[in-house]
Parts: sequence; C-alpha cells; structure tokens
Amino acid sequence: MPTWERFPNAPITEALLDIRVSLPETISLSNLEGMQEAIKKRYPHKKPRSSNTIRVEMKENATEPEVTRTGGPDGFFFTSADQKQIIQARMDGFTFSRLKPYDRWETFRDEAKEIWGYYIKYAVPTTVTRIALRYVNRIEIPFPMRDFKDFVTTTPEIAPALPQGMTEFFMRLVIPEPNRKATVIINQTMEPVESGSKLPFIFDIDVFRVMSFPVSEGEFWGQFEELRDLKNEVFFKSTTAKARELFS
Repeated sequence: MPTWERFPNAPITEALLDIRVSLPETISLSNLEGMQEAIKKRYPHKKPRSSNTIRVEMKENATEPEVTRTGGPDGFFFTSADQKQIIQARMDGFTFSRLKPYDRWETFRDEAKEIWGYYIKYAVPTTVTRIALRYVNRIEIPFPMRDFKDFVTTTPEIAPALPQGMTEFFMRLVIPEPNRKATVIINQTMEPVESGSKLPFIFDIDVFRVMSFPVSEGEFWGQFEELRDLKNEVFFKSTTAKARELFS
C-alpha cells in the first residue's frame, strides 16, 4: 500500500464511510432503534431519519403535472456527545461520519468497523451491495489569487474570450475507474467569501464500488483500503504543492 502524506491541518470537514446492504423482511425500524442501547454511552443522542422522493410527471392531455411522493422514516441518527461523530442506521445500510477535526484513517476506519459490528447484530444484513468513502475538503485559498489551477488542477474553465471573473459555480464529474472496479464522483463549488483574505473552495471526493456478496465474508473491509488509496490519488493528483503548503 502507498504511504500518504499526513497534514497537521488537513482540510477535511467531513469524512464518511458508507455500506449499503439488503436486510431480511423481518427487520423493522425497532430493530435499528435497539442498536443504540449498545452504544448509548458513546452516542447518546438519537434522532429519526427519513427519506423522501418527489416525482413530477406530465401525462398526455393533462393540464397539471402529477406529483407522487414516496418515502418516510427509514432509520436513525446516533450522535456522539460532542456532535463530531454521527452514525446512520438505515433500512438500506450504515454510514459512519466524522466531522472536523479529522485524526487519521486508522482511527476513523476502526471506529466505523466497531460500530458496524453492532449494526450487524441488530439489523442482521444478508448482503453487502455497495461500499463508499466520501471526503469533503474545504480549501481556503488566499487572495490575491490568479488562477484556481495554482491550487487545484481539476477545476472549471471559462472560454478565453469571455470575462474571467466568477462569483459562484458548481461542477460535478463522474469518472469510472475500471481497473479498480470503482467510480469516482468529484463535486466542486465555492462558498461565499466571508472575509477579503480567503476563498473557501469545496473539493468533495466520493469513491464507491458496487458489489454483491454475503456479509459474513467481511472481505469488503480490505476493499476500503483500496478505495482510500483511490480517494487519495484523486486528492494528491488534483492539488498542487502550493495548495498542500496550506495544510502543513
């Protein structure tokens, strides 16, 4: 495995580890709610979680669109006392997230793996269908700034004949990585400038692998190491030495 540079002031604002699963038909929300009893000392706060989807369809000869709403309660959030670590126990899977400050991969992974053990006990998933890592980075680029590419090389470009000023943007790239049987999603945007000295640049990296094998095999934890390497490759190959100096 490659050795990655570790930064004292890493720009990570949130790291997420996600495992999608299939559950037996006998499992209900009460099973997921019961999970908190095993982790309540570390994750004392509980909040219901819901998912909602709205579909708008205009049918032939109709004068108004048909709106269909689906979804409803699908799990729970369990949050640590300091609000820095959040667990999502859902009917379709499990997510562990860590807010800033982020320590290191090993700490993050091991906590997720331990809590996953409780999810298995209460939700009894049969199959893992997807695994993912997502890291949201907030890079504070100092002014004066000549070009985004002085800091981040994967960025939007404006045609040279157009004015080069930009007050806001959102860019999304979906990049297949067939050699790793994975997909990379890069989302970039910028937040409003609160002071005149820095521009908050959001560099959101999401890597995932769609799969299907029994939970009992547990081999996907090794595959998270591969996804982490892919995520790091995207980060290090998309940032310049000048940007990385900001995290030292």
